[in-house]
Amino acid sequence: MELAPFTACAAWLPGFHRASPSTPLDASSYVPVSIGTAGSAINRVAPYRDRPYPLRVAQAVDPLDPPPRRRALVIVNPYASAVSDRLRTVVLSALASRFELEAITTRAQGHATELGFMAASGGYGLVVTLGGDGTINEVVQGLAGSAVPLTPLPGGSANVLCKLLGIPGEIIDATEHLLGLADEWRVRTIDLARVNGRYYTFSAGIGIDASVVKVVDARSALKARLGASFFAASALYVVARHYLVRPPQLRVTVDGHEFSGITAVVQNGHHYTYFNDHPIDLAAGATLDGGRLAGVVLRRGSPVDLPTLLWRGLSSRRAIGAHRQVDAFTTTTGVTVEAVDRPLPLQLDGDYVGDVEQAHFELVPRALNVAC
Repeated sequence: MELAPFTACAAWLPGFHRASPSTPLDASSYVPVSIGTAGSAINRVAPYRDRPYPLRVAQAVDPLDPPPRRRALVIVNPYASAVSDRLRTVVLSALASRFELEAITTRAQGHATELGFMAASGGYGLVVTLGGDGTINEVVQGLAGSAVPLTPLPGGSANVLCKLLGIPGEIIDATEHLLGLADEWRVRTIDLARVNGRYYTFSAGIGIDASVVKVVDARSALKARLGASFFAASALYVVARHYLVRPPQLRVTVDGHEFSGITAVVQNGHHYTYFNDHPIDLAAGATLDGGRLAGVVLRRGSPVDLPTLLWRGLSSRRAIGAHRQVDAFTTTTGVTVEAVDRPLPLQLDGDYVGDVEQAHFELVPRALNVAC
């Protein structure tokens, strides 16, 4: 049986030696050689009596020790809309091949924050979230300020932070990306924003967007099934019901300047969110490591203005901040938003967190390590 062809310069195979350079490349052209370990004497086969030249024998090399596996905690949201039980098992099995893995499923709201605190002081080398942006937000509350890096895997409907970090938006591709990090470890440090003591990673809002999130979160089954389309339908419902006639008012103070309107958005990331894979841009001037916040204040939401606002949000050529009904700002100090006539809903990273009368936003520089 002939051996598979290889380059002509190959003079030996492990445990065998080419008997003659002129013989064919088949099994009969090799003779056995006893290969010693590094540092030991090399035993050679006695030369054939018709061979005037000595046999060349490869020095054996000790196998390299495999690199140590990082201890990783995977925090799993069992209700993540984009991950089935079977797919979750496949992802965890793949990660276990390269990491010393421990996976914990969250049991209730706030549990992911407890796990973040545990990971920050528990000797882990990596925390992986398998869920949406809401799961990430909870984990960050416990992980912020520690040296332990975070890697999010896309398990939600939008997965905004994953996309902002350059992590693939499809779960299998993102898992393959993370497995590659086991060999080429890369960690960067990003800023976080904080409002009333709670961290968020990319965007927060008071007013229309938070009202939409409040409606969507109350119907989680439809959110999981319809995704971005359900958000769009809910936005039309919320605006028509609450923001066309006598909408709630708010007042925004930024670096001594005051703005009035019906909605305020304060971003720490470049994009506000995504509609499927298309980025939606509201505020300009913020990035995850840029050292400043950016925001917009919508003065009113009349039927005349809303179509042009929507078009600008989807367009890559027209900024919402340049709209006649929008005030835009950037700041490195902070933003204060006050509800004028009644408490208003607040959303952080796409999750409704409650109604507030006042919200103070601030930047927390270099607060989170991320492996991406």
